[in-house]
Amino acid sequence: MKKLVIATRKSKLALWQSEYIKEQLNKHYPDMEIELETFSTKADKILDVPLAKIGGKGLFTKELEIALLNKQADIAVHSLKDVPVEFEEGFKLAAVTKRFDPRDAFLSQNYDSIENLPQNAVVGTTSLRRRMEIKMLRPDVVLKDLRGNINTRIAKLKAGEYDAIILAATGVQKLQIEDEVNYFVPVSTEDMTPSMGQATLGIETLDNKELIELLSVLHDDDAHIESTIERDFVRVLEGGCQVPIGIKATLSEDKKSVKVDAIVGMPDASEYIQDSMTVDVSKFETVGKEMAQKFIQKGAKELLAKAEKVAFQ
Repeated sequence: MKKLVIATRKSKLALWQSEYIKEQLNKHYPDMEIELETFSTKADKILDVPLAKIGGKGLFTKELEIALLNKQADIAVHSLKDVPVEFEEGFKLAAVTKRFDPRDAFLSQNYDSIENLPQNAVVGTTSLRRRMEIKMLRPDVVLKDLRGNINTRIAKLKAGEYDAIILAATGVQKLQIEDEVNYFVPVSTEDMTPSMGQATLGIETLDNKELIELLSVLHDDDAHIESTIERDFVRVLEGGCQVPIGIKATLSEDKKSVKVDAIVGMPDASEYIQDSMTVDVSKFETVGKEMAQKFIQKGAKELLAKAEKVAFQ
């Protein structure tokens, strides 16, 4: 293959991620011409409505998939947490990359932690999962929707619209803008369980054997194990991208076992189900489904249906 076109969103973070993939491919295929083609998705265009209300599968990915079908691009680079767990016929998740920092991060101009926020502080996030987990840590805080790209969100914080905001740590780190705020504090995954696939990139293509083989150089085995568990959990729960689900699989240092932490609940944390388990790594293809079944027996599907109704009010 002499030329490869990458479909990407136009945000600074999306462009960083696509440039990163281009750089990795160039290391393996120095003679290949690789270029980026930018597109706007529904999530980029509608910025005045919470994501849950315009949600559904493919919120960040649909337009890039259309570009693949129309032969405008060969591959699409996504944040894996935005990639639906079920693909339409003809599409493939060709590779998942090495995981960056999976934690959420606390950003503030005046306070150094969630614990040290004043009573009834205003905290910005649109993620229903983050809303739930913030409320578990600080039931008193006032949650306010926060849309836009990372730079826009930080600008709103600095303008005084929020006492603090919660973002994915990896996005801030990739753009090297930690110093834009006085306090940038990654939050332990024990305190806030991330979204499935958070901090991993997913490479989507049409079902093309030659292209998938070419992209295998991007595939990371550790990220594959962790993301398989996380995506299986969400798939069995039929949760999608816009309900309060946190799921994090973590390989042990010796890579012999994997710990899985999960939580589902209401956005206000009035009800939630939380559990963890550690299994031999050989079980990574089944443990996500098994854990989801445990949650279903505890009433997770009914709880998520209630949470979804709240999200669409």
